[in-house]
Amino acid sequence: MKIYNSVNEFIPVENAVVTIGTFDGVHLGHRKLIEKVREIADSIGGETVVLTFFPHPRMVIYPNEHGLELLNTIHEKKELLQDAGVDHLIIHPFDLEFSELSSDDFIREVIVNKLKTKKLVIGYDHHFGKKREGNFDDLVRLAPRYGFEVEKIEEEDVNDIAVSSTQVRNALKSGDVQTAQSYLGRPYTLTGKVVHGKKIGRTIDFPTANLDIEEDYKLIPAEGVYIVKVQIGDEWHYGMLSIGRRPTIEQNGRLSVEVYILNFNREIYGELLTLHLLKWVRGDQKFSGLEDLKHQIEKDRIFTLNYIHSIEPTD
Repeated sequence: MKIYNSVNEFIPVENAVVTIGTFDGVHLGHRKLIEKVREIADSIGGETVVLTFFPHPRMVIYPNEHGLELLNTIHEKKELLQDAGVDHLIIHPFDLEFSELSSDDFIREVIVNKLKTKKLVIGYDHHFGKKREGNFDDLVRLAPRYGFEVEKIEEEDVNDIAVSSTQVRNALKSGDVQTAQSYLGRPYTLTGKVVHGKKIGRTIDFPTANLDIEEDYKLIPAEGVYIVKVQIGDEWHYGMLSIGRRPTIEQNGRLSVEVYILNFNREIYGELLTLHLLKWVRGDQKFSGLEDLKHQIEKDRIFTLNYIHSIEPTD
């Protein structure tokens, strides 16, 4: 997959089949749309082009009140779209000047002049241009004038998948990572660098790696304990993730993301970890002291080992 940092960098290709959107999560609904784009491109000897934007438009238009929690960092989105089979990915910078572009100007300047679109494929509820004024009818009106075709993915086709980024967010905010996985087609992930913490875990024989999540707009699931697979470079391990404010240790603490890696004993400060969230264990709790906390974590460890055995049984 070729990646471009703006529409100005894109070198037009013959028979470009284009789709546009934020693609947050790159969930099963998005993948169905991309499969359709791929199918059309193959039928006309063309190539697939995905146009997305960064920062997210709401971050720019409502900088102080967007309340946005995204399912992907831009790095994750690149990897997921590549896995989906996209030929060309354009990540165009979204700023206030670009947000003022009318829908007609967007069609003429971007879809036609920059991308040389042969066929545009969009979702049934797609809007674009200043104040999201443009819609499918505008594309149908202008497509003949500019010599491209437009196809809409109908609502009933999307509903066959019955998934949206909002549904994924809602599942994660309630700790239901297994439902989120069913919508995404893969486990939800968190990536961060291992940083120094208070090292309380060491005193109760459960040392944890504290993570600094790489982007502050990334959605953090509900506070609680989860079973995860931990990726450290080329290594894979199972672990127990805790998202919470350490209520047993401190009052009104900051949210922490820390993982206890099973059967692991190595210093990994500064390394990048990716956590694949597999299953909710319990909510965050306040215990009477460290001894009670240790006792509960041991229960969590046994629960985790039993779960691992259920999904990876050994002879």
